Amino acid sequence: MKNGIIRRNFVIPADDFTAAGEASSSVKKMLIQLGVDPQKVKKTAISMYEAEINAVIHANGGSASVEIDRNRVFIKIQDKGPGIPDLELAMKEGYTTAPDVIREMGFGAGMGLPNMKRYADLLEIKTEVGKGTTVEITVYLS
Repeated sequence: MKNGIIRRNFVIPADDFTAAGEASSSVKKMLIQLGVDPQKVKKTAISMYEAEINAVIHANGGSASVEIDRNRVFIKIQDKGPGIPDLELAMKEGYTTAPDVIREMGFGAGMGLPNMKRYADLLEIKTEVGKGTTVEITVYLS
């Protein structure tokens, strides 16, 4: 841990549901190995997974960067997808723009953004139609 901070970067593949969730799973394992409180691990894993899956489903993949220090986990998921036209609407439970084929696979139930909000201690979403979305998730460890 350089300067007390662990940094990891991940590529989030487009439309690859076999690899979807690998980044959040890797971070979860790291936090467990570091002895982080299981509730904090759960909050981090769920909020990151939801952001990761959204990038796979809606944005042709993207990237994730993670910083872990003794006080927090900071996650930034970026994509160059279509952006979110109505963020307020997208934050409502059950609202989805996922196509039927995605929903038939068990994804796209409209809980991604609400779950991120529920489990993150701090959530910031920056989105621009036609340019992409950046999701920043912070989970405090202390």
